[in-house]
Amino acid sequence: MIPDTTSSPTIGLMRLQFWRDAVTKILAGTPPKEPVAILLASAISELHERTQGRARISKGWLTRIINSREQTLTNDPYPNIAALESYAENTYSTLMYLTLSALPMASVTADHVASHIGKAVGIAAVLRGLPFVAFPAPSAQAPPGVGAGSVIGGGAKQGAVMLPLDVMAQTSVKEEDVLRYGAQAEGLRDAVFTVATRASDHLITAQQMLNNLRAGEDVGHDFEHEGEEGHEYDVSPGARTGESPLDEVNRAFGVFLPAVGTRMWLDRLEKQDFDVFSPELLRSDWRLPWKAYSAYRRKSLE
Repeated sequence: MIPDTTSSPTIGLMRLQFWRDAVTKILAGTPPKEPVAILLASAISELHERTQGRARISKGWLTRIINSREQTLTNDPYPNIAALESYAENTYSTLMYLTLSALPMASVTADHVASHIGKAVGIAAVLRGLPFVAFPAPSAQAPPGVGAGSVIGGGAKQGAVMLPLDVMAQTSVKEEDVLRYGAQAEGLRDAVFTVATRASDHLITAQQMLNNLRAGEDVGHDFEHEGEEGHEYDVSPGARTGESPLDEVNRAFGVFLPAVGTRMWLDRLEKQDFDVFSPELLRSDWRLPWKAYSAYRRKSLE
């Protein structure tokens, strides 16, 4: 929330540095007097006691989230879609890794599924936020859309278009056109389609991995982040829990449920012909609780 609640990047950087320092103090057992910091320190202490020190929350993952948020503090466009995926991996996927650690669970298979789901959720989040970043109106008046470019000259923060530059080049989208014409900007729907397809691909991949496990097969491809900090797995006989990879993902399935809401939103975006400015996309979907409950019971994202 820092980019939306600070008046300048400098203040934003100061607040992010506060959280870097807070992470160090939290892991040392001396959190600052801030509600989130106190709760996180309590959760980490409880996890340590419950697992007799076997499970831990990675400082590297916590600082990775902060560092990635810092890189997007000024709303600079992503140079390419791979950079957008990297941002999603370092924020949304990493938050899932932390949640899995708190179960506790250290599973290459669960982390692998979480990586794909986190990327999908993060990419979709950037698309969902596009109208609000492009038209950061100072009030609830003048909602984003055709003609909303007039808001930019009315004292609001300058808008930005957070789409990958390579996708914008391929679809002939110009930032100034989006800021001027909103949903009617030439090529915008094609660009949104391309980015949304990448998010959908990650959800499809995650479901295919689950299908493979249920069929008694391997997930189908290697985890690209295995061996990185936080993704080292103890495979010694004494560390084994007796759970199969399928057992692990079933136990962790609650962590994967953000995929349900993301899939529903992407489906709604498709029905709106990839008009990311459509007011229909701002409405909550009453089916979400039922869809999430059904997915959890079936242990399936389909």
